Amino acid sequence: MRARLAEIISGALDGAVKDGAIKNKKPVIIEKPKKEEFGDFSTNLAMLLAPLEKRSPREVAAELAGRIAASPEVTKCEVAGPGFINIFLEHSFWLKLLTEILEKSDTFGDSDVGAGKKVQVEFVSANPTGPLHIGHGRGAAVGVTLARVLEACGFEVTREYYVNDLGLQMEILGESVRLRREELSGKEITFPDDHYKGEYIKEIAGEYDKEVASFGKDDSLPTCGEFAADAILYGIKKDLSDFGVEFDVWCRESSLDERGLIAEAIDALKEKGFVEERDGATWFLTETKELGDDKDRVLIKTDGQRTYLASDVAYHREKLQRGFDTIVDVWGADHHGYQGRIKAVFKAFGEDEKKLKVIFIQLVSLLRDGEPVAMSTRAGEFVTLREVMDEVGSDACRFFFLMRKSDAHLDFDLEVAKKAAPENPVFYVQYCHARIHSIMAFALEKGVEMPEEFDDALLGRLELKDEVAIIKQLGGFGEVVERAALEMEPHRVTFYLQDLAGLFHPYYNRTRVVTDDLELSRARLLLSKAVATVVARGLNLLGVSAPVKM
Repeated sequence: MRARLAEIISGALDGAVKDGAIKNKKPVIIEKPKKEEFGDFSTNLAMLLAPLEKRSPREVAAELAGRIAASPEVTKCEVAGPGFINIFLEHSFWLKLLTEILEKSDTFGDSDVGAGKKVQVEFVSANPTGPLHIGHGRGAAVGVTLARVLEACGFEVTREYYVNDLGLQMEILGESVRLRREELSGKEITFPDDHYKGEYIKEIAGEYDKEVASFGKDDSLPTCGEFAADAILYGIKKDLSDFGVEFDVWCRESSLDERGLIAEAIDALKEKGFVEERDGATWFLTETKELGDDKDRVLIKTDGQRTYLASDVAYHREKLQRGFDTIVDVWGADHHGYQGRIKAVFKAFGEDEKKLKVIFIQLVSLLRDGEPVAMSTRAGEFVTLREVMDEVGSDACRFFFLMRKSDAHLDFDLEVAKKAAPENPVFYVQYCHARIHSIMAFALEKGVEMPEEFDDALLGRLELKDEVAIIKQLGGFGEVVERAALEMEPHRVTFYLQDLAGLFHPYYNRTRVVTDDLELSRARLLLSKAVATVVARGLNLLGVSAPVKM
């Protein structure tokens, strides 16, 4: 809809330039007014042109408004405030949208704004030291939905999971399993506070003992840690698959080391003058060389051990070498301070730091009927994604995790998520889709069939205020998907679907779709089908099912 309106405004400007009424041109920017009385859309084009024209914005606006209003698709134009042009569209302009929705069906809302640009979205990337918790689940929902909306807008997307399988954490994991093996054999042990707890460690210890007994597996600590990491990673992959999340690439930190990429990246920084040996350690000069960080960072410690940053330098260098136009990292909120370090990496390698986009995932609080809840958990310290999925289902999980902006704290009420009632947002949206399919089935029983062809006269029967509001809401879907992609805010789709369902349900309650008036019934069925089509498309982008019966 905006594209067609932009054509109308651009045509009016071209005409004014051709006639000599205006001498300059500017790109057309269209906004939706906050209040309905200010029109369907508004543009500040006159205010952008006024300094170039050396005229008042209202004078330029008046010149343009008259030409825009000449379009048969425009009811009227008004000059408002300092020079805004408020545009009111003919009802027929909106009715054409229904035809477009029904013709495009499950591709409605797609665009080519991405123009094939390559985007890598790295998300979840939980350490293979324990099962996924609900915070990881929220990150998974955000990452995979972002990937979907980016693809809908014409971007080429790679979904990636980074496996941190090196370093002290893996040593602690191996030692945790070793101690539990001793415990299972009847020995008394002292289990350190900083080791990994939970029943899953005991289960892995038991499985490892079977491997040793059956296959003569190496009984060393590193092998024990590798076995545990692989077992945990298997569980992570299973949980993510059941959550509807798949990855194109699983990149292991150990593979970077095996390929020599970590040492190579540090050497590359040295050649560029960004590394210094100091106090027995190897430092990345992120502050000294004015790379934007608040202090220099250690890459190799005095004991010869590499820091996590050393691997991250190599990993992001390798991402850049793969030719991505944008690199998206989805991180937990506790990684806020890390963003400056990675931006410093980009600068050090001569890359634009704007290529990096970091999305932070805030904490999730579990509630039950509004009260904080502590569920029993296999991990001992946190609630797992699997536990929540098993209780409320993956649809509710995906939808609830996307009900707020990712960097805002989220309250997840388990009881609300299970209710088959309007207060459950995912049910409310899914029921909108199922309700419409029920309406269409009822219409067939009554002998009212969906028309294969429809003309302006038929669609023109949709005149109720509720019907116009629904049509205009449908018209905003493409923009929502585009903004969700460009702003990297997938929650916009969830908000939109709740608003659309919030318009349709009251309309249904107030209005009979199937009436004695055959043509009116057909028109309303077309409107309902368009709503169901957009709801299904939106839910698909979220990775949530669109049931036809509930």
